Amino acid sequence: MNKLSRTFNTGSLLLFSLPTVIMMIFTSIYTMVDGIFVSRLIGTDALSAVNIVYPMASVLLAVGVMFATGASAIIARKMGEGKTREAKQDFTFIVCFGFAVGVGLMILGTVFLDPLLRLMGADNHLFGMCRDYAQMMLWFTAPAMLSYMFQTFFVAAGRPLFGMAVIFSGGLTNMVLDYVFIGPMNMGVAGAALATGIGQTLPAVIGLLFFALGRRQTLCLIRPAHSRRMILDTCVNGSSEMVTNLAAAVVTLLFNVVMMKYAGSDGVAAITIVLYSQFLLTAVFLGYSSGIAPVISYKYGNEDTLQLKKIFRISMGFVGITSLVMFLASMLFAPVIVGIFTSKSSPVFAMTVHGFYLFAACYLFMGFNIFASSMFTALSNGKVSAAISFLRTFAFVIPCILLLPEWVGINGVWISVPVAELLALGVSLFFFVKQRQNYHYA
Repeated sequence: MNKLSRTFNTGSLLLFSLPTVIMMIFTSIYTMVDGIFVSRLIGTDALSAVNIVYPMASVLLAVGVMFATGASAIIARKMGEGKTREAKQDFTFIVCFGFAVGVGLMILGTVFLDPLLRLMGADNHLFGMCRDYAQMMLWFTAPAMLSYMFQTFFVAAGRPLFGMAVIFSGGLTNMVLDYVFIGPMNMGVAGAALATGIGQTLPAVIGLLFFALGRRQTLCLIRPAHSRRMILDTCVNGSSEMVTNLAAAVVTLLFNVVMMKYAGSDGVAAITIVLYSQFLLTAVFLGYSSGIAPVISYKYGNEDTLQLKKIFRISMGFVGITSLVMFLASMLFAPVIVGIFTSKSSPVFAMTVHGFYLFAACYLFMGFNIFASSMFTALSNGKVSAAISFLRTFAFVIPCILLLPEWVGINGVWISVPVAELLALGVSLFFFVKQRQNYHYA
Protein backbone atom coordinates (compact mmCIF):
# COMPACT_ATOMS: atom_id res chain seq x y z
CA MET A 1 0.00 0.00 0.00
CA ASN A 2 1.28 3.45 -0.91
CA LYS A 3 1.82 5.39 2.32
CA LEU A 4 0.58 8.56 0.63
CA SER A 5 -2.86 7.03 0.13
CA ARG A 6 -3.76 6.83 3.84
CA THR A 7 -6.26 9.21 5.46
CA PHE A 8 -4.34 11.89 7.35
CA ASN A 9 -5.33 13.75 10.51
CA THR A 10 -3.36 16.32 12.47
CA GLY A 11 -1.23 13.78 14.33
CA SER A 12 -0.47 11.51 11.39
CA LEU A 13 0.31 14.46 9.07
CA LEU A 14 2.73 15.99 11.55
CA LEU A 15 4.33 12.59 12.16
CA PHE A 16 4.70 12.03 8.42
CA SER A 17 6.41 15.41 7.98
CA LEU A 18 8.53 15.08 11.14
CA PRO A 19 11.45 13.15 9.56
CA THR A 20 11.75 15.80 6.85
CA VAL A 21 11.59 18.58 9.47
CA ILE A 22 14.31 16.89 11.51
CA MET A 23 16.31 16.31 8.35
CA MET A 24 16.14 20.01 7.44
CA ILE A 25 17.05 21.09 10.97
CA PHE A 26 20.01 18.73 10.97
CA THR A 27 21.10 19.94 7.52
CA SER A 28 20.93 23.52 8.80
CA ILE A 29 22.93 22.62 11.90
CA TYR A 30 25.77 21.05 9.98
CA THR A 31 25.74 24.02 7.58
CA MET A 32 26.23 26.21 10.65
CA VAL A 33 28.94 23.88 11.92
CA ASP A 34 30.85 24.45 8.68
CA GLY A 35 30.80 28.18 9.41
CA ILE A 36 31.77 27.69 13.04
CA PHE A 37 34.78 25.51 12.21
CA VAL A 38 35.92 27.90 9.49
CA SER A 39 35.50 30.96 11.71
CA ARG A 40 37.03 29.50 14.86
CA LEU A 41 39.85 27.38 13.37
CA ILE A 42 40.90 29.46 10.35
CA GLY A 43 39.61 32.99 10.93
CA THR A 44 37.06 35.58 9.86
CA ASP A 45 38.78 36.10 6.49
CA ALA A 46 38.12 32.45 5.69
CA LEU A 47 34.47 32.86 6.72
CA SER A 48 34.23 35.84 4.37
CA ALA A 49 35.79 33.78 1.55
CA VAL A 50 33.24 31.00 2.03
CA ASN A 51 30.44 33.59 1.98
CA ILE A 52 31.77 35.07 -1.27
CA VAL A 53 31.65 31.62 -2.90
CA TYR A 54 28.16 30.97 -1.50
CA PRO A 55 26.34 32.41 -4.56
CA MET A 56 28.00 29.75 -6.72
CA ALA A 57 26.87 27.03 -4.34
CA SER A 58 23.36 28.54 -4.39
CA VAL A 59 23.17 28.20 -8.16
CA LEU A 60 24.11 24.51 -7.96
CA LEU A 61 21.58 23.98 -5.16
CA ALA A 62 18.92 25.85 -7.14
CA VAL A 63 19.15 23.47 -10.08
CA GLY A 64 19.07 20.38 -7.86
CA VAL A 65 16.10 21.60 -5.85
CA MET A 66 14.25 22.57 -9.05
CA PHE A 67 14.61 19.03 -10.40
CA ALA A 68 13.68 17.48 -7.05
CA THR A 69 10.57 19.51 -6.21
CA GLY A 70 9.32 19.86 -9.78
CA ALA A 71 9.65 16.16 -10.59
CA SER A 72 8.44 14.98 -7.19
CA ALA A 73 5.10 16.76 -7.59
CA ILE A 74 4.60 15.23 -11.05
CA ILE A 75 5.64 11.75 -9.93
CA ALA A 76 3.46 11.79 -6.78
CA ARG A 77 0.48 13.03 -8.80
CA LYS A 78 0.90 10.18 -11.31
CA MET A 79 1.07 7.67 -8.48
CA GLY A 80 -2.18 9.13 -7.19
CA GLU A 81 -3.67 8.66 -10.65
CA GLY A 82 -2.57 5.01 -10.65
CA LYS A 83 0.15 5.49 -13.30
CA THR A 84 2.79 3.63 -11.31
CA ARG A 85 5.10 2.50 -14.11
CA GLU A 86 5.05 5.90 -15.79
CA ALA A 87 5.95 7.50 -12.43
CA LYS A 88 8.96 5.16 -12.10
CA GLN A 89 10.12 5.90 -15.64
CA ASP A 90 9.89 9.65 -15.01
CA PHE A 91 11.76 9.23 -11.72
CA THR A 92 14.61 7.29 -13.36
CA PHE A 93 14.86 9.73 -16.24
CA ILE A 94 15.07 12.81 -14.03
CA VAL A 95 17.74 11.18 -11.83
CA CYS A 96 19.88 10.45 -14.92
CA PHE A 97 19.26 13.90 -16.34
CA GLY A 98 20.10 15.59 -13.04
CA PHE A 99 23.40 13.73 -12.78
CA ALA A 100 24.32 14.73 -16.36
CA VAL A 101 23.52 18.38 -15.62
CA GLY A 102 25.71 18.17 -12.50
CA VAL A 103 28.66 16.98 -14.58
CA GLY A 104 28.08 19.79 -17.08
CA LEU A 105 27.96 22.44 -14.34
CA MET A 106 31.17 21.07 -12.84
CA ILE A 107 32.97 21.45 -16.17
CA LEU A 108 31.63 24.96 -16.82
CA GLY A 109 32.40 26.10 -13.29
CA THR A 110 35.96 24.81 -13.47
CA VAL A 111 36.68 26.41 -16.86
CA PHE A 112 35.34 29.84 -15.87
CA LEU A 113 36.22 29.73 -12.18
CA ASP A 114 38.58 32.73 -11.96
CA PRO A 115 36.31 35.28 -13.70
CA LEU A 116 33.34 33.96 -11.72
CA LEU A 117 35.16 34.56 -8.44
CA ARG A 118 36.09 38.09 -9.49
CA LEU A 119 32.48 38.72 -10.46
CA MET A 120 31.33 37.60 -7.02
CA GLY A 121 33.64 40.09 -5.31
CA ALA A 122 36.79 38.14 -4.45
CA ASP A 123 39.59 40.68 -4.01
CA ASN A 124 43.31 39.92 -4.14
CA HIS A 125 43.43 39.31 -0.39
CA LEU A 126 40.72 36.64 -0.40
CA PHE A 127 41.03 35.29 -3.94
CA GLY A 128 43.32 32.38 -3.07
CA MET A 129 41.03 31.06 -0.33
CA CYS A 130 37.96 31.57 -2.50
CA ARG A 131 39.56 29.58 -5.31
CA ASP A 132 40.66 26.75 -3.01
CA TYR A 133 37.15 26.39 -1.61
CA ALA A 134 35.30 26.72 -4.92
CA GLN A 135 37.53 24.34 -6.87
CA MET A 136 37.14 21.59 -4.29
CA MET A 137 33.39 22.21 -4.08
CA LEU A 138 32.98 21.88 -7.85
CA TRP A 139 34.43 18.37 -7.96
CA PHE A 140 31.39 17.17 -6.01
CA THR A 141 28.73 18.93 -8.10
CA ALA A 142 27.19 15.77 -9.61
CA PRO A 143 26.87 13.77 -6.35
CA ALA A 144 25.62 16.91 -4.59
CA MET A 145 22.91 17.18 -7.27
CA LEU A 146 21.78 13.62 -6.56
CA SER A 147 21.87 14.24 -2.81
CA TYR A 148 19.55 17.25 -3.13
CA MET A 149 17.17 15.26 -5.32
CA PHE A 150 17.07 12.13 -3.15
CA GLN A 151 16.15 14.20 -0.07
CA THR A 152 12.81 14.90 -1.75
CA PHE A 153 12.39 11.57 -3.54
CA PHE A 154 12.70 9.59 -0.30
CA VAL A 155 9.57 11.42 0.89
CA ALA A 156 7.77 10.85 -2.42
CA ALA A 157 8.60 7.14 -2.08
CA GLY A 158 6.92 7.12 1.35
CA ARG A 159 10.26 6.58 3.16
CA PRO A 160 10.90 9.86 5.01
CA LEU A 161 12.45 8.10 8.03
CA PHE A 162 15.00 6.33 5.87
CA GLY A 163 15.70 9.62 4.09
CA MET A 164 16.29 11.30 7.42
CA ALA A 165 18.75 8.58 8.45
CA VAL A 166 20.63 8.94 5.17
CA ILE A 167 20.94 12.70 5.54
CA PHE A 168 22.03 12.22 9.14
CA SER A 169 24.84 9.95 7.99
CA GLY A 170 26.03 12.55 5.49
CA GLY A 171 25.79 15.39 7.99
CA LEU A 172 27.68 13.55 10.72
CA THR A 173 30.36 12.61 8.20
CA ASN A 174 30.62 16.27 7.20
CA MET A 175 31.00 17.50 10.77
CA VAL A 176 33.61 14.91 11.75
CA LEU A 177 35.64 15.53 8.60
CA ASP A 178 35.37 19.31 9.11
CA TYR A 179 37.31 18.91 12.33
CA VAL A 180 39.79 16.40 10.89
CA PHE A 181 40.54 18.30 7.66
CA ILE A 182 40.55 21.84 9.09
CA GLY A 183 42.11 20.98 12.46
CA PRO A 184 44.74 18.18 12.60
CA MET A 185 45.30 18.01 8.83
CA ASN A 186 45.43 21.83 8.47
CA MET A 187 43.85 21.81 4.99
CA GLY A 188 42.21 25.23 5.40
CA VAL A 189 39.09 26.14 3.44
CA ALA A 190 39.77 23.36 0.92
CA GLY A 191 39.34 20.93 3.80
CA ALA A 192 35.97 22.45 4.64
CA ALA A 193 34.83 22.02 1.01
CA LEU A 194 36.18 18.46 0.89
CA ALA A 195 34.30 17.55 4.08
CA THR A 196 31.08 18.98 2.65
CA GLY A 197 31.60 17.16 -0.65
CA ILE A 198 32.12 13.78 1.00
CA GLY A 199 29.12 14.44 3.25
CA GLN A 200 26.99 14.99 0.12
CA THR A 201 28.42 12.03 -1.79
CA LEU A 202 27.45 9.51 0.91
CA PRO A 203 23.65 10.18 0.66
CA ALA A 204 23.94 10.14 -3.15
CA VAL A 205 25.55 6.68 -3.16
CA ILE A 206 23.11 5.29 -0.58
CA GLY A 207 20.19 6.74 -2.55
CA LEU A 208 21.36 5.16 -5.79
CA LEU A 209 21.74 1.76 -4.12
CA PHE A 210 18.36 2.05 -2.40
CA PHE A 211 16.42 2.93 -5.53
CA ALA A 212 18.38 0.56 -7.78
CA LEU A 213 18.09 -2.51 -5.56
CA GLY A 214 14.71 -1.90 -3.92
CA ARG A 215 12.52 -3.20 -6.74
CA ARG A 216 9.53 -3.57 -4.43
CA GLN A 217 9.64 0.07 -3.36
CA THR A 218 6.99 2.59 -4.40
CA LEU A 219 9.72 4.24 -6.46
CA CYS A 220 12.70 2.46 -8.00
CA LEU A 221 15.11 2.86 -10.87
CA ILE A 222 13.92 1.12 -14.04
CA ARG A 223 14.58 1.61 -17.73
CA PRO A 224 13.76 5.28 -18.33
CA ALA A 225 11.66 6.67 -21.12
CA HIS A 226 13.17 9.81 -22.67
CA SER A 227 10.72 12.67 -22.32
CA ARG A 228 11.37 16.30 -23.23
CA ARG A 229 7.94 17.06 -21.85
CA MET A 230 8.99 15.68 -18.46
CA ILE A 231 12.04 17.97 -18.39
CA LEU A 232 9.95 21.00 -19.34
CA ASP A 233 7.21 20.26 -16.79
CA THR A 234 9.79 19.59 -14.09
CA CYS A 235 11.60 22.87 -14.73
CA VAL A 236 8.39 24.91 -14.88
CA ASN A 237 6.91 23.26 -11.80
CA GLY A 238 10.12 23.53 -9.79
CA SER A 239 10.94 27.04 -10.96
CA SER A 240 9.74 28.64 -7.73
CA GLU A 241 12.25 26.70 -5.65
CA MET A 242 14.97 27.50 -8.18
CA VAL A 243 14.06 31.20 -7.99
CA THR A 244 14.32 31.04 -4.20
CA ASN A 245 17.86 29.68 -4.30
CA LEU A 246 19.05 31.88 -7.16
CA ALA A 247 17.68 34.90 -5.35
CA ALA A 248 19.60 33.80 -2.25
CA ALA A 249 22.80 34.08 -4.28
CA VAL A 250 21.97 37.61 -5.47
CA VAL A 251 20.75 38.72 -2.04
CA THR A 252 23.89 37.41 -0.33
CA LEU A 253 26.02 39.30 -2.82
CA LEU A 254 24.05 42.53 -2.23
CA PHE A 255 24.17 42.09 1.55
CA ASN A 256 27.96 41.76 1.35
CA VAL A 257 28.32 44.88 -0.80
CA VAL A 258 25.96 47.05 1.27
CA MET A 259 27.34 45.93 4.63
CA MET A 260 30.88 46.56 3.43
CA LYS A 261 29.79 50.11 2.60
CA TYR A 262 28.16 50.81 5.97
CA ALA A 263 30.21 48.72 8.42
CA GLY A 264 33.24 47.28 6.62
CA SER A 265 34.42 43.70 7.12
CA ASP A 266 32.79 43.53 10.56
CA GLY A 267 29.45 44.21 8.88
CA VAL A 268 30.02 41.42 6.36
CA ALA A 269 30.86 39.03 9.21
CA ALA A 270 27.71 40.13 11.08
CA ILE A 271 25.35 39.54 8.15
CA THR A 272 27.05 36.21 7.45
CA ILE A 273 26.29 35.02 10.99
CA VAL A 274 22.65 36.13 10.74
CA LEU A 275 22.22 34.36 7.40
CA TYR A 276 23.77 31.17 8.80
CA SER A 277 21.33 31.37 11.70
CA GLN A 278 18.44 31.86 9.28
CA PHE A 279 19.17 28.40 7.85
CA LEU A 280 18.39 26.91 11.25
CA LEU A 281 15.37 29.03 12.17
CA THR A 282 13.57 28.45 8.86
CA ALA A 283 14.32 24.73 8.74
CA VAL A 284 11.00 23.81 10.36
CA PHE A 285 9.02 25.72 7.71
CA LEU A 286 11.05 24.23 4.87
CA GLY A 287 10.97 20.73 6.30
CA TYR A 288 7.23 20.71 6.94
CA SER A 289 6.39 22.16 3.53
CA SER A 290 8.67 19.71 1.74
CA GLY A 291 7.49 16.80 3.87
CA ILE A 292 3.80 17.17 3.08
CA ALA A 293 4.19 18.28 -0.56
CA PRO A 294 4.00 14.69 -1.94
CA VAL A 295 0.87 14.12 0.17
CA ILE A 296 -0.79 17.19 -1.36
CA SER A 297 0.24 16.06 -4.87
CA TYR A 298 -1.11 12.56 -4.28
CA LYS A 299 -4.43 13.74 -2.85
CA TYR A 300 -4.81 16.22 -5.70
CA GLY A 301 -4.13 13.50 -8.27
CA ASN A 302 -6.60 11.23 -6.46
CA GLU A 303 -9.21 14.05 -6.35
CA ASP A 304 -9.56 13.68 -2.56
CA THR A 305 -10.86 17.18 -1.82
CA LEU A 306 -11.84 16.38 1.78
CA GLN A 307 -8.23 15.49 2.60
CA LEU A 308 -6.93 18.55 0.75
CA LYS A 309 -9.13 20.82 2.87
CA LYS A 310 -8.05 19.13 6.08
CA ILE A 311 -4.37 19.26 5.17
CA PHE A 312 -4.67 22.97 4.33
CA ARG A 313 -6.35 23.78 7.68
CA ILE A 314 -3.79 21.79 9.65
CA SER A 315 -0.93 23.41 7.76
CA MET A 316 -2.09 26.97 8.30
CA GLY A 317 -2.46 26.33 12.02
CA PHE A 318 0.93 24.65 12.26
CA VAL A 319 2.69 27.43 10.36
CA GLY A 320 1.01 30.13 12.44
CA ILE A 321 2.03 28.60 15.77
CA THR A 322 5.54 27.79 14.56
CA SER A 323 6.02 31.34 13.24
CA LEU A 324 5.33 32.79 16.68
CA VAL A 325 7.62 30.26 18.37
CA MET A 326 10.46 30.98 15.92
CA PHE A 327 10.14 34.72 16.48
CA LEU A 328 10.18 34.40 20.26
CA ALA A 329 13.07 31.92 20.17
CA SER A 330 15.15 34.21 17.97
CA MET A 331 14.52 37.15 20.32
CA LEU A 332 15.41 35.12 23.43
CA PHE A 333 18.44 33.25 22.12
CA ALA A 334 20.03 35.76 19.74
CA PRO A 335 23.07 36.40 22.02
CA VAL A 336 23.58 32.66 22.49
CA ILE A 337 23.48 31.92 18.75
CA VAL A 338 25.78 34.82 17.87
CA GLY A 339 28.17 33.81 20.67
CA ILE A 340 28.75 30.46 18.97
CA PHE A 341 30.40 32.24 16.03
CA THR A 342 32.25 35.08 17.74
CA SER A 343 33.33 36.11 21.25
CA LYS A 344 31.31 38.64 23.25
CA SER A 345 34.30 40.98 23.36
CA SER A 346 34.36 41.24 19.56
CA PRO A 347 32.80 44.36 17.97
CA VAL A 348 31.06 41.95 15.60
CA PHE A 349 29.08 40.48 18.51
CA ALA A 350 27.20 43.62 19.54
CA MET A 351 26.49 44.57 15.93
CA THR A 352 25.18 41.11 15.09
CA VAL A 353 22.92 40.83 18.15
CA HIS A 354 21.39 44.23 17.40
CA GLY A 355 20.79 43.20 13.80
CA PHE A 356 19.43 39.83 14.87
CA TYR A 357 16.65 41.48 16.90
CA LEU A 358 15.55 43.56 13.90
CA PHE A 359 15.89 40.72 11.41
CA ALA A 360 13.81 38.37 13.60
CA ALA A 361 10.51 39.96 12.57
CA CYS A 362 10.74 38.10 9.25
CA TYR A 363 10.01 34.80 11.01
CA LEU A 364 6.44 35.99 11.69
CA PHE A 365 5.66 36.06 7.94
CA MET A 366 8.18 33.81 6.23
CA GLY A 367 6.56 30.47 7.09
CA PHE A 368 3.30 31.30 5.34
CA ASN A 369 5.14 32.33 2.19
CA ILE A 370 7.30 29.20 2.16
CA PHE A 371 4.24 26.99 2.62
CA ALA A 372 2.26 28.85 -0.06
CA SER A 373 4.99 28.42 -2.65
CA SER A 374 5.48 24.75 -1.78
CA MET A 375 1.76 24.01 -1.82
CA PHE A 376 1.21 25.44 -5.30
CA THR A 377 4.25 23.50 -6.55
CA ALA A 378 2.66 20.35 -5.11
CA LEU A 379 -0.55 21.24 -6.96
CA SER A 380 1.50 21.48 -10.19
CA ASN A 381 0.83 25.22 -10.46
CA GLY A 382 4.40 26.31 -11.08
CA LYS A 383 3.39 29.78 -12.24
CA VAL A 384 1.75 30.82 -8.97
CA SER A 385 4.49 29.15 -6.94
CA ALA A 386 7.18 30.92 -8.95
CA ALA A 387 5.39 34.27 -8.62
CA ILE A 388 5.35 34.00 -4.82
CA SER A 389 8.99 32.90 -4.66
CA PHE A 390 10.17 35.52 -7.13
CA LEU A 391 8.44 38.35 -5.30
CA ARG A 392 9.49 37.38 -1.76
CA THR A 393 13.09 36.48 -2.54
CA PHE A 394 13.92 38.85 -5.37
CA ALA A 395 11.48 41.55 -6.48
CA PHE A 396 10.68 42.76 -2.95
CA VAL A 397 13.89 42.11 -1.04
CA ILE A 398 16.39 43.60 -3.49
CA PRO A 399 14.78 47.08 -3.58
CA CYS A 400 14.53 46.91 0.21
CA ILE A 401 18.25 46.17 0.55
CA LEU A 402 19.17 49.00 -1.82
CA LEU A 403 16.70 51.65 -0.64
CA LEU A 404 16.03 51.19 3.08
CA PRO A 405 19.68 51.80 4.16
CA GLU A 406 19.56 55.11 2.28
CA TRP A 407 16.69 56.19 4.53
CA VAL A 408 17.49 54.66 7.94
CA GLY A 409 21.15 53.70 7.67
CA ILE A 410 22.46 50.26 8.62
CA ASN A 411 19.16 49.36 10.32
CA GLY A 412 17.65 49.39 6.86
CA VAL A 413 19.81 46.40 5.96
CA TRP A 414 18.50 44.42 8.91
CA ILE A 415 14.81 45.16 8.28
CA SER A 416 14.95 44.60 4.51
CA VAL A 417 14.02 40.91 4.72
CA PRO A 418 11.15 41.43 7.24
CA VAL A 419 9.65 44.15 5.05
CA ALA A 420 9.96 41.98 1.93
CA GLU A 421 8.37 38.98 3.68
CA LEU A 422 5.47 41.14 4.90
CA LEU A 423 4.81 42.34 1.36
CA ALA A 424 5.01 38.76 0.08
CA LEU A 425 2.51 37.64 2.72
CA GLY A 426 -0.08 39.87 1.05
CA VAL A 427 0.63 38.12 -2.26
CA SER A 428 0.39 34.64 -0.68
CA LEU A 429 -2.97 35.46 0.91
CA PHE A 430 -4.23 36.80 -2.41
CA PHE A 431 -3.41 33.52 -4.18
CA PHE A 432 -4.78 31.43 -1.31
CA VAL A 433 -8.15 33.14 -1.78
CA LYS A 434 -8.07 33.31 -5.58
CA GLN A 435 -7.10 29.68 -6.20
CA ARG A 436 -9.29 27.99 -3.57
CA GLN A 437 -12.09 27.28 -6.05
CA ASN A 438 -9.68 25.73 -8.57
CA TYR A 439 -8.15 23.22 -6.14
CA HIS A 440 -10.87 22.98 -3.43
CA TYR A 441 -8.45 23.14 -0.49
CA ALA A 442 -10.65 25.68 1.30
